[in-house]
Amino acid sequence: MRLRQGNPFLIFTVFLALLAGLQPVKASERLVEKQRFSMPAFTTFNGSTIKNLQVGFESYGKLNREKSNVILITHYFSGSSHAAGKYSQSDAKPGYWDTIIGPGKAIDTNQYFVISVDTLVNLNVGDKNVITTGPASINPDTGKPYGLSFPVVTIRDFVNVQKAVLESLGIDSLYAVIGASMGSMQALDWAVAYPDKVPRMISVIGSGEADAWTTLALEQWTLPIKLDPNWNKGDYYSRTPPMEGLTASLMMLTQQALHPEFINAANPHHNALDNKVLNDINQSPAVVDWLRTMAEKRAQTSDANHLLYLVRANQLYIAGHNKALNEALKAVKARCLFLPSNNDLLLMPYMARQVHNRLLELHKHSYLTEIQGNAGHLNGLSHIQSQANTIAAFLADKELP
Repeated sequence: MRLRQGNPFLIFTVFLALLAGLQPVKASERLVEKQRFSMPAFTTFNGSTIKNLQVGFESYGKLNREKSNVILITHYFSGSSHAAGKYSQSDAKPGYWDTIIGPGKAIDTNQYFVISVDTLVNLNVGDKNVITTGPASINPDTGKPYGLSFPVVTIRDFVNVQKAVLESLGIDSLYAVIGASMGSMQALDWAVAYPDKVPRMISVIGSGEADAWTTLALEQWTLPIKLDPNWNKGDYYSRTPPMEGLTASLMMLTQQALHPEFINAANPHHNALDNKVLNDINQSPAVVDWLRTMAEKRAQTSDANHLLYLVRANQLYIAGHNKALNEALKAVKARCLFLPSNNDLLLMPYMARQVHNRLLELHKHSYLTEIQGNAGHLNGLSHIQSQANTIAAFLADKELP
């Protein structure tokens, strides 16, 4: 799908959908239900303990008798487990990958049991359809929100919580694991950490580790929150939250996840020499107000500390969470498919290509095809349908070009 100048309403609608992590697709008729998973105690990668862990999950399709048809969908930074379907018929839009998950679609729920889990420290903690444990949760030892006393968590912790959810359902191994962006990190970590449980892995707009450039880029998202006086070093749950800082962070995150072509097309009447800006330093260019309005809406269901913890998990990422990436990839047994975005300015295509090339050097089965589009990083959501045939063929164990 391409966005054209001359239809600003459509562009605006699509942008809202992308910002919310949803796609502007024909409404799904399938209803899904958020389910809750609990653990009395969970040990993190760094050896800390999280008591009374709670996360949500949802599923699509039916689990077969052998429990051999399970596809795990791992979600992106600002997403949740709502990958497909609707919670009610009145929902404006279905889950973010509804175009490829469902009966007869690329990830065919007539054939596969598809499951997705809300991550720890999920950004959308204020969304009634998200269940997560993080800094905003009540620490059972104190009766107060954790704040920054919550343990630092990693991509591996997200993976291990997913593993615990699956095991609670009697599922010991996967048919495939598929994820976009931060979800791709989880998918690849699954393939490295638990190679005997993962025969197929699809990484969409992904990477193998947080290199120096990416680590610095992620750090920029944290600064507006930390500079907001209401942040109060993470202790704000009984007072005014740092909404200005959170909004600014979400503005930055969203711009970096898109591409100039998309934003320019979405603002066809942008005027650099706007009179109101020319004559008043307190005024903002219309495009800035436009992006801020979107971020303010998103901030209403987000949490500043959760964003900081998600950033740290991404900064700590290296598939395998142990050896250097080139060594860690030796453990992979899965057939792998990488689908980077051609004009991604956040997790740039070279990051997926490095992992793909290394797997080929190790004589592993790996394929790579770029997603084409004008949405930058978010091509992995808005343009995923363009790779539906590739995904279906890969899952069917067909050879790809």
